[in-house]
Amino acid sequence: MTPPVSPPRVSFDPAELDRSAYYRVLNSVVVPRPIAWVCSRSTEGVLNLAPHSFYTVACVDPPIVQFTSVGRKDSLRNVETTGEFTISLTPEALFEHINATGTDFPPHESEAELTGVRLEPSERVSVPRVAESPVSLECTLHATLGLGDSTVVFGRVVLITAWESVVRDGRPRIEELMPLARLGGNEWSTIGEVREIRRIPYRKWAEDPSIGEKLRGD
Repeated sequence: MTPPVSPPRVSFDPAELDRSAYYRVLNSVVVPRPIAWVCSRSTEGVLNLAPHSFYTVACVDPPIVQFTSVGRKDSLRNVETTGEFTISLTPEALFEHINATGTDFPPHESEAELTGVRLEPSERVSVPRVAESPVSLECTLHATLGLGDSTVVFGRVVLITAWESVVRDGRPRIEELMPLARLGGNEWSTIGEVREIRRIPYRKWAEDPSIGEKLRGD
């Protein structure tokens, strides 16, 4: 049997493209990306609220999440100074507000105040959380790691709070959270169709050859 011919590919070599062009390509292929809606406080007491789409879980024990500041942004400066921040989930209902808090406001102005995002006190850290977000992570600074023009911020999660209405079977449910994610360019996405599938234990795989045969198309 003749193997199928793969479609032609376009190559993007970082040695041949400038930073801005390669940034656009990376953002278009590493998708969808969850968004950390980071709230922090400056030494002058100004609250900063900004979306960061380079965001994920770094460790479970201890619980640590990470977001990346591309350049020296207010979130990074504030967290380095105070050692605290919160991350609020970005729900569909606040789409325009989330986008607006990404505006490059000067450090002495509060994005939350200017965009009408209501904040409320957190329980374990002094930095507030977004009141209309169904989930919030309260974090203390664990470490930072400089990588080229960016800094990865690692935050130790000291508490997660979620609206009671979104929790079922011991965990917040995605169909209740309705989070937004970032894509390439100015594109965003919703969760769309949710599929559920269990992992296949090796024992079951070894006992039932038809599993592999089906996947391989034998």
